[in-house]
Amino acid sequence: MAVSSFQCPTIFSSSSISGFQCRSDPDLVGSPVGGSSRRRVNATAGISSSFTGDGGLSSRILRFPPNFVRQLSIKARRNCSNIGVAQIVAAKWSNNPSSGLPSAAAAAAAASSASAVSSAASAAAASSAAAAPVAAAPPVVVLKSVDEEVVVAKEGIREKIGSVQLTDSKHSFLSSDGSLTVHAGERLGRGIVTDAITTPVVNTSAYFFKKTAELIDFKEKRSVSFEYGRYGNPTTVVLEEKISALEGAESTLVMASGMCASTVMLLALVPAGGHIVTTTDCYRKTRIFMENFLPKLGITVTVIDPADIAGLEAAVNEFKVSLFFTESPTNPFLRCVDIELVSEICHKRGTLVCIDGTFATPLNQKALALGADLVVHSATKYIGGHNDVLAGCICGSLKLVSEIRNLHHVLGGTLNPNAAYLIIRGMKTLHLRVQQQNSTAFRMAEILEAHPKVSHVYYPGLPSHPEHELAKRQMTGFGGVVSFEIDGDIETTIKFVDSLKIPYIAPSFGGCESIVDQPAIMSYWDLPQEERLKYGIKDNLVRFSFGVEDFEDVKADILQALEAI
Repeated sequence: MAVSSFQCPTIFSSSSISGFQCRSDPDLVGSPVGGSSRRRVNATAGISSSFTGDGGLSSRILRFPPNFVRQLSIKARRNCSNIGVAQIVAAKWSNNPSSGLPSAAAAAAAASSASAVSSAASAAAASSAAAAPVAAAPPVVVLKSVDEEVVVAKEGIREKIGSVQLTDSKHSFLSSDGSLTVHAGERLGRGIVTDAITTPVVNTSAYFFKKTAELIDFKEKRSVSFEYGRYGNPTTVVLEEKISALEGAESTLVMASGMCASTVMLLALVPAGGHIVTTTDCYRKTRIFMENFLPKLGITVTVIDPADIAGLEAAVNEFKVSLFFTESPTNPFLRCVDIELVSEICHKRGTLVCIDGTFATPLNQKALALGADLVVHSATKYIGGHNDVLAGCICGSLKLVSEIRNLHHVLGGTLNPNAAYLIIRGMKTLHLRVQQQNSTAFRMAEILEAHPKVSHVYYPGLPSHPEHELAKRQMTGFGGVVSFEIDGDIETTIKFVDSLKIPYIAPSFGGCESIVDQPAIMSYWDLPQEERLKYGIKDNLVRFSFGVEDFEDVKADILQALEAI
């Protein structure tokens, strides 16, 4: 990211740092670093700076670009959401000529970080030039310990920027989710120094320190670094910020898969001997983890129908429930949970609410705004959208996501930066894809419901769906998946599926290509029929994920396949 136009003061000697001229960025010129205007804390800002001349430190101060405050936020330091160029230590440098030199520790910390900054910034410099001293005294940025707040002072007025999420003025010019999918996390404040429109892929397994003093600064919380690839990556941070903007989340953590996100979240937030509540209809692997693994930790589970509000109230009153975890819509019957109501019930008892919104997408449903504490997505599906990458994410408050992140750093399951790039690229068309998929699925659901060879259709956009009115209240679109039952046995259903020409027979959903499967075979074939029926999985059930193909082509293909049976 280019830096704002500013004069680079004479701070370090030319013998230690090569000089260059700071380059201006028209998008950032005039943005203040401090003052009374409130802005959202963002962990992804990158900076570039220059240092020239051989003057003393007295009366000189590094004038930081507008995004520097965000780099020193608690969010950045606690989550290591920066790159090496953020290892500058802003240590109470005086802008008063009479105040003399800063402390030796501050000078040493600044000097130890300067070479990393010089390396990144020189790539962005237009030419080498000596810089003039700063005429007007800029704000002072004070970095305290890791658990303290960052305080920005300007003309004696201090503004606290801490754990409270501030107004997001950064994206105020983006009025729709469609624009956020394209620009959030990238357009104004990307933690990578580059002029490239697209976000670069940073392939590294570790991050180095120039001197031992830098390492000690990092270990003693005076500077920030990813340190190791399992703890963070600049490309991955861009993805996290983009998803946070869409979900309205304070923080987002991305992982190697959706199941990784769900399981690490459960392990991090539910104590040994704890209790959770979930719903009958859900992804089978999630149910297996809850029923087979969590009991080894003494964790018990209550399973209720998605619409069983009385059952939820009974559970939270009877047990000390740590978490209510459900999908909405659910897999594969697309049941919907009243997120606002269950959040109200759970929060009265101190129970957290986590919604798996994979089937909804952040465009069709804002679970956090409805009261949920956390949202989980399999980013493999709609968010990635191209059937070419595995990923998962957790969105929510900084406090909760940080708890999960700490365990994630121990367990691993790190998303490869190349995969992060594919998802960033995929998200730029998310709104276009979801619009098409919503439309095709809704129109086909109506056609299928009226077809004599289809016995039942499950889709929240249909009035026949048990939670249709609820879906209309809490969703802006009903998604691109339709489940339905063929009027026939398993052989008839197989013939229908095999007669289709456009969709692939495969697991997963949400991609550009249409996908079809029979859950009885794809997900439950290891169970006998009577066991499958306990979960409502009939042999004639079909789950159809609509891609972005032309509606008329998909319609003709489905109708000809129905005629074939």
